Amino acid sequence: MNSIFSPSSLRCLPYLYNNPTPYKYLSNFSFAKHQFSSNSIKSTFVSPKSTICAAPPSEGTVSVIDFEDFVEKDWSFLDASDVNSDEIYKLSIDRIISAGKVGEDSKVLISTGSEGFVDQVVDTCSYKQLLVVHDSLFVLACIKEKYDKVKCWQGELIFVPENWAPFDVVFLYFLPALPFELDQVFGALSKLCLPGARIVISHPKGRKMLEQEKAEYPDVVISDLPDKPTLESVASHQSFTMVDFDDQPDFYLAVLERTK
Repeated sequence: MNSIFSPSSLRCLPYLYNNPTPYKYLSNFSFAKHQFSSNSIKSTFVSPKSTICAAPPSEGTVSVIDFEDFVEKDWSFLDASDVNSDEIYKLSIDRIISAGKVGEDSKVLISTGSEGFVDQVVDTCSYKQLLVVHDSLFVLACIKEKYDKVKCWQGELIFVPENWAPFDVVFLYFLPALPFELDQVFGALSKLCLPGARIVISHPKGRKMLEQEKAEYPDVVISDLPDKPTLESVASHQSFTMVDFDDQPDFYLAVLERTK
């Protein structure tokens, strides 16, 4: 899959990428009528800080982002299972979501989730706030178009601003994509989570599928799922206790709770 941001489609540079901070806010964007392809991104969205650019007459008016140094990775494999899901896969997703114990007053964070996983959380859970953090602007744009009330933030988990915290539930849906050591991840989460908050680390198809994904997408899948002793040791240093762990070839689930 080629990058969705092709140089041929880039016409201007909006505020977002003049901003020197290492992350981009999408929580106040309203995406509509987007058309994504491997060669271009064409979208109409409204933002006080967006830039509307002229396009060829056949395309109408579009808002375009200039990504001179930005390369969109191929995240399509995360949703491949969602598209071709079987009953076992659906049960695995249900188990992962149930492990979070999301309630009506919960503030939920999903890190590097598939679009299908976010769909399932929105469809099956009642919550106070949902923030989706992802490296992919394409994935976030698709989520934001469907769910206006879902907050979206493009950037790295350890840089998530604390103004959205504290969180009650954190789904680390695809931990092996995060370019950080495990102690960095839990160090950041310790500042973002309430006492009693639940951290859910998962892979609905387990280590066997992860090895295949690592071979096919080495630029995205850059680490492994932690084993139980490693996870317990790192988490305990940041006041997290393991409450559930299941590591099968075809399913992975680790649930940790912030010490009260």
